[in-house]
Amino acid sequence: MRPPGFWNSAEPSLAAYALSPFAAIYAAATARRVARPANYNPCAPVICVGNINAGGTGKTPTVLALTALISDGGLRTAIVSRGHGGALKGPIQVDPARHDASDVGDEPLLMSAFAPVVISRNRAAGTELADQIGADVIVMDDGHQNPDIAKTLSLVVVDASVGFGNGRVIPAGPLREPVTTGLDRADALLSIGGSDAQSQFQARWGDRIGIPHLTAHLAPLPTGMQLRELRAVAFAGIGRPEKFFDTLRAEGVELLRTVPLGDHQPLTPALMRRLAHEAEALGAQLITTEKDAVRLPNDVRRKVITVPVRLQFDVPEAITQVLAPVLAQRTAP
Repeated sequence: MRPPGFWNSAEPSLAAYALSPFAAIYAAATARRVARPANYNPCAPVICVGNINAGGTGKTPTVLALTALISDGGLRTAIVSRGHGGALKGPIQVDPARHDASDVGDEPLLMSAFAPVVISRNRAAGTELADQIGADVIVMDDGHQNPDIAKTLSLVVVDASVGFGNGRVIPAGPLREPVTTGLDRADALLSIGGSDAQSQFQARWGDRIGIPHLTAHLAPLPTGMQLRELRAVAFAGIGRPEKFFDTLRAEGVELLRTVPLGDHQPLTPALMRRLAHEAEALGAQLITTEKDAVRLPNDVRRKVITVPVRLQFDVPEAITQVLAPVLAQRTAP
């Protein structure tokens, strides 16, 4: 389901004003929930990578980037995810040899190639299992509005190109809670996007940010594959498919058609046959994201080019400084 256009308008629309009473109820319910005391205090420190916006903001690449940094420091990480899109409720450790995206969700399956991943609808049970498998640091994918777990560090992620939308709470806008309220519980904010998007984000929202503000951007992972002038039909089922299409254009791909799909949308055989026929008729190559690739049927996976992207911090020292207290806590005698 695509969000309504007025959610990301520069100023609240008439629809936003009309929905404000319902937004107030939603915000009040969230405030009551996050005020509850934590019911589980993990042995390992917990870094929560969350957001204030509903939908995709770049949490998954952020989780992978943090996991790499922590692992480079010699510590064992485990990722805890809700397993959105998967049938299993958990708690269970993702096993790529036994599980597919329909079992555990596409993002957990993707992340399991980089670190142990536990999925659980119950966050406390998931972090308890992460403790049991020997994690030195637990990275929690989403959960900024979930109070069940005692968090050591909370990092809020936002897409710089859309910011916090019209600044209103669901259903009047895209937010799970008011900006200031959400940031007050966070230790740092990470905005993801290019320099122009970052400048616009700072101009509009900078006066509301009272915590350390880090910036980063997504860049294709060098694979040796020549993308420039490649004729392609691109499809993507992520939070904002346009970001992926823009990345391909920046790499010189000639996009003959773009197909935005719903986040986590199943890539059924019928859909893939249709896309394959369209690509063949245009003399083009099918191309998609790393996240979508894990949902591809096995018989078509080798026919689709996957373009992985990775998060790059604009000032690496800034994230190192934010993480330092957490890592010191774990390595202290």
